[in-house]
Amino acid sequence: MPSETTGGTARTSSQWQTADSEYYLHPFTDYKSMQEAPARVVARADGIYMWDADGNRVIDSMAGLGCVAIGYGNKELAAVAAAQLEELSYCHSFFRTTNRQAIALAEKLVRISPANMSHVFFTVSGSEANETAIRLVRHYWDLRGQPERKIIIGRDNAYHGSTMATASLSGIAPMHGAGGDLPLPGFVHIGCPDHYLYGANESEHEFGLRAARWLEEKLLHVGPDRVAAFVGEPLQGAGGAIIPPDSYWPEVARICKKYGVLLVSDEVLTGFGRTGHLWAIEGYGVTPDIITCAKALTSAYVPISATIISKTIADELIEKGGEWYHGFTYSGFPMACAVALANLRIIEEQNFVNRIANDIGPYFGKKVKELENLPIVVDARSRGLFAGIKLGRDKFAREPFDEALGVGPWCMQHALDHGLALRAMGDTMMLLPPYIVTSEQIDEIFEIARSTFQAAQQRFA
Repeated sequence: MPSETTGGTARTSSQWQTADSEYYLHPFTDYKSMQEAPARVVARADGIYMWDADGNRVIDSMAGLGCVAIGYGNKELAAVAAAQLEELSYCHSFFRTTNRQAIALAEKLVRISPANMSHVFFTVSGSEANETAIRLVRHYWDLRGQPERKIIIGRDNAYHGSTMATASLSGIAPMHGAGGDLPLPGFVHIGCPDHYLYGANESEHEFGLRAARWLEEKLLHVGPDRVAAFVGEPLQGAGGAIIPPDSYWPEVARICKKYGVLLVSDEVLTGFGRTGHLWAIEGYGVTPDIITCAKALTSAYVPISATIISKTIADELIEKGGEWYHGFTYSGFPMACAVALANLRIIEEQNFVNRIANDIGPYFGKKVKELENLPIVVDARSRGLFAGIKLGRDKFAREPFDEALGVGPWCMQHALDHGLALRAMGDTMMLLPPYIVTSEQIDEIFEIARSTFQAAQQRFA
């Protein structure tokens, strides 16, 4: 068995797995199952590939968790991080203190955001960025003399984070049962714009309008003067790779404007080019009041996130707010900001957004659509380098598999055993390859994916 050496201690991969089971609590994990089937120990990665501690190579068609945008092993980002640690390893943002890297990154983010944006608040994770947005919209309405505006509307199957507030905003039911008596008061949900599930007898355009109007129905039910904001991912990720019809977001924006409700675009997963637009919400012609982002901001080389806010909100905060009692030790962390600046420069210099929109994205989408000729694939959808492939027993009768069969998790493990990492959300498989993926690598991804689904067809159908 190969061994890995860390801190002078050599261990086999099985020894690392044993230590993992004994000491490490993983996120979103059934801990008893970890005792029965140990974790895969990833030892190194380069480009779009990872190698485990036993030397097996895997194509990472998930870009980590949709975050390793420009791929693994980028030496330029590593050098920037090392240089920044030597120059200024830490600088807090409290007590009228700042650093050049944080200033430069805030300026950069404002310049590449919609024209109504003016200021940036830095955090560490997507959860914290969305937590900041939640507190900010409520604070904004307090400053406007409308403290009754506390309710925040989210959607079923949405994912916005794992803090008490962001888990409440999220619409994934098991998260609400994971301790904490969630959702907290002040969070309500509407249906998600999943055309396959809810719009079988409508065109995508008609369904998009109807799904958007669920927001208006909820507003009228709870009272528009009690609602602070509507928060949504432009494309829903963890809740099932849901891509709304083109008619959906413009109608949502119209409704928010009609009732004076703030619109927050959660771009943690989709920001910085994944959909072929720098911001996914721009692809729908919509300008939000707040954008939250993380993941591809540094291509996951260093944790950082940001809440980008409009001039209207910033002016209110600055002129009337006084001290806002909110912040984090690592807000504006110099190394993270330096890496983010270098990462954004690489995304621009290599023209990734245009490449995803007009070159590799359409090729990827073609390969996604080709999977629909498999009987087990009941729906295959994509935008840019974002795809969801829904599996079912009968595509014509729209009959799903029995959840107890675990078809999606079986496919995820089968693909991994054959050298491909993809994600199962129930029986929907999600693909989010790094921006650097080539057409040849896409062919390899879909060759393994297709054979996996064919094997599942034989096993479960």
